[in-house]
Amino acid sequence: MSSSTSLIPALESLVYSLVPASRNDEPLKNELVAHCQEILTSRIGQSHEPDIGHLADSVKRQLLQSTPSGTTALKFTNLLSRLLDQHVLSKKHASIQFLQSLASSRLLSSSSVPFLPSLAPPPPTRPSPSLSLLEQPSTLIQPSGKSKAEQLREYREQSGRPHLPEYLLLRDTLYLLQGISGKYIRLSSQNDSNQLEFVDNTKYIISAPTKALIHRLSEVGYLYSRVDAFVREREGSSGVGMIEQSLCHHLQTKLTEYYRLIAVLESQMPSVNVSGGGRATDLRDQETGLTLRRLDVWINEWRLRMRMMSVCVEGARESQGGALVNLIHSYTDNGDPFIRGFTDQLLEEVSKPFFSTLHKWLFSGELYDPFNEFFVAMDPGLAHVQYMHPSSLTGNINQLAGDSFVSPDQDDPRDRRGGLTIWQAKYKFQQNMLPMFVGEAFGRKILSTGKSLNFIRYSCHDSDWVVTREKMSNTGGSLKYSDIAGLERSIDAAYSTASQRLFDVFIEKFRLLNHLSALKNYMMLGHGDFADQLINALGPSLSRPANTLYRHNLTATLETAIRSSNAQNDPPDVLRRLDARMLEYSHGEIGWDVFTLEYKVDAPIDTVIHPDAMVKYLKLFNHLWQMKRIEGALSRGWMRVAGGARSTFLRLPDLEPSWHKMRIIMAEMIHFVKQLQAYCQLEVIECSWKVLVEFLNKREGDLDAMNDAHRTYLDRLVKKILLLSPKAGREENVMNQVKELFVTILQFQDAMENFYNFCLTESTRRDQRLDFDRGLYTGPQDPNSSLEENLPRLLRPVNDYGSQFSEKVQTLVAALQTHPDLDCRFLGVRLNFSEYYRGKQQKEKEKERAETATPK
Repeated sequence: MSSSTSLIPALESLVYSLVPASRNDEPLKNELVAHCQEILTSRIGQSHEPDIGHLADSVKRQLLQSTPSGTTALKFTNLLSRLLDQHVLSKKHASIQFLQSLASSRLLSSSSVPFLPSLAPPPPTRPSPSLSLLEQPSTLIQPSGKSKAEQLREYREQSGRPHLPEYLLLRDTLYLLQGISGKYIRLSSQNDSNQLEFVDNTKYIISAPTKALIHRLSEVGYLYSRVDAFVREREGSSGVGMIEQSLCHHLQTKLTEYYRLIAVLESQMPSVNVSGGGRATDLRDQETGLTLRRLDVWINEWRLRMRMMSVCVEGARESQGGALVNLIHSYTDNGDPFIRGFTDQLLEEVSKPFFSTLHKWLFSGELYDPFNEFFVAMDPGLAHVQYMHPSSLTGNINQLAGDSFVSPDQDDPRDRRGGLTIWQAKYKFQQNMLPMFVGEAFGRKILSTGKSLNFIRYSCHDSDWVVTREKMSNTGGSLKYSDIAGLERSIDAAYSTASQRLFDVFIEKFRLLNHLSALKNYMMLGHGDFADQLINALGPSLSRPANTLYRHNLTATLETAIRSSNAQNDPPDVLRRLDARMLEYSHGEIGWDVFTLEYKVDAPIDTVIHPDAMVKYLKLFNHLWQMKRIEGALSRGWMRVAGGARSTFLRLPDLEPSWHKMRIIMAEMIHFVKQLQAYCQLEVIECSWKVLVEFLNKREGDLDAMNDAHRTYLDRLVKKILLLSPKAGREENVMNQVKELFVTILQFQDAMENFYNFCLTESTRRDQRLDFDRGLYTGPQDPNSSLEENLPRLLRPVNDYGSQFSEKVQTLVAALQTHPDLDCRFLGVRLNFSEYYRGKQQKEKEKERAETATPK
């Protein structure tokens, strides 16, 4: 204000020198001084950088019009280059522009009188000194010599309705910025509508440009109303999430800053002077006070902020939790540094509840998410389910024969679930709640880390948990949005520490490898001496009908087999878990069909060796147990054939060819069973076991990786031992052929047993005949034991079963040679390593071809 006041005397002296008529005309002087002030305070053109090149081109064109020869233009170019090299003059562009204005004023015609006369002295041909600017009003009111501001002022005066004073508009505009209707400008009564209603006034009018400016300013007030309404609505409602609460807190902080700005702007309102000389007061206020255009400049930055805040508010109505964080994060990919900076600051505040929940989950395994905003969610049905804790196992096998394998002091079994159910179903991954700055890979690691810590804490009851937690807290540090690289390092460190501890607990504390080894040794008959002792002890009992067997007898026999084999050296905890039981049986089934071993596990081991895995182990045991039965039957039969040939059968030399043929068939059967056992034990079980042990010794990954490794190991055993095919509808074709071969072998053994008994009877009959010939009586002779009558009847099933076995093995070998699995194809090679079945098949084809060619 002081600088403007000191400038007025200088302007008055300038006006007096240029327009002498103003010395005696006070209104003219005031008008000219006011117009000069408007020019001096105008900022038009100041936003553009001075372009000396463009100005120089304009001067050159003007010079070429006056002197077409170009000498003056060339001289101007030289002078301009010298001027640009000088550093004394700072405002070179303004100086050149001023000189151009002077030159242009001299070129004006004497007939045209400008609003401000030329600075050059008046020409001597002027008619008379009395013809001043004051004496020629007709010239001053010509439209061609007036500015638009003068014309607009004259129109206002002529219309008789002046414009509404700006200070009144400013007052109403400040009300609009706060979402309040003013006296002359009111907000629309329609909800959620940015429309203004200008009150009609008979004294004043509001111009269209001013209305447009006010409408532009009112946008900020409209956005403020929406943001403020959202914050107040959330403050008064229940069930608002922590992330949304953090958003409201940040928005309220920004609104407080906005209130402070409004207060500052109100203090800059121009003062109203109703006494005389008020016009000069208004001019001084316009220089330093608040105007609508200055208000627009002040409020421009808040317009962008309010727009961003309004967008976040609208998104918060439809999203929550991590989805809301994602919505805000999506605005960071913006080229505008203001929007990107504002969004980063907003995310830093809004994401604090998310990182608080993340820290608690990542370093303690506890999920505190009362409003379901985290990307890890808990199943409400499993929230209070207890883990089954390993009990102190006492007693012998008979005491563990029940269906449950838990301590009697535990709670209601309905409130307990297996470890695998808890691990897989209690906590779920919510993709829609995962923040984009975390990424799915790290999100999965976070889920696994928290699950591992929770599992260690509540299922494994790890006494070293405090040490583990302290170690992870030291490596974790603080988590925040501005340090994404540190967040990734913390996630990796926590994941590695938790996974390592989980492996240590399973392998060192709960002896997972011991249990897996026990399943391999007992359920897959890895302990050969134990399997032999068990099958020899149970063989006679299992040949009886299933309804005549009792479980306590089976468990007693199992305990005897353990004590009489190297299995007694296994850990007591392993032996206490082994049990013998019978499956559900139907009428006509015998003990071999329903007998099975069972290995009982509890939490947390049942997370890896879960019930579905135990079903697969039972399938493998039943198949290998039947194979062991066939092996025992063939061993006993071979001992009879080989031992009887030296004692009994030499007395029947006419039956030696039949026994020789039987030995050939039995050798073929023994070869088949031995190769099948070698394939199952050496190529499948041992190789798969080596891969599993190597993975567990590395101790890399989490419990899911451990489960996957065990599942892969078990699926490989089932697929290769049971010779399953991936073809739909034909999965067990090869397996059914093997089962038919087992049945054929047993039928052959029964037929050979009958033939063996007949040979013993025939040998006894011949001995009695020799005794009778010598006069010794050794008992009555059986008239129905004629060799000629009974021999064909007894040899027929032996030969038939032998032929059936060879044919079925040929079919099996052919099926194995085309099996999709490489190991199964190698089994076919082992069964037919000497091309025996191919040569036999060719001979049969040649025989059939010869029989077809021979005429009847």
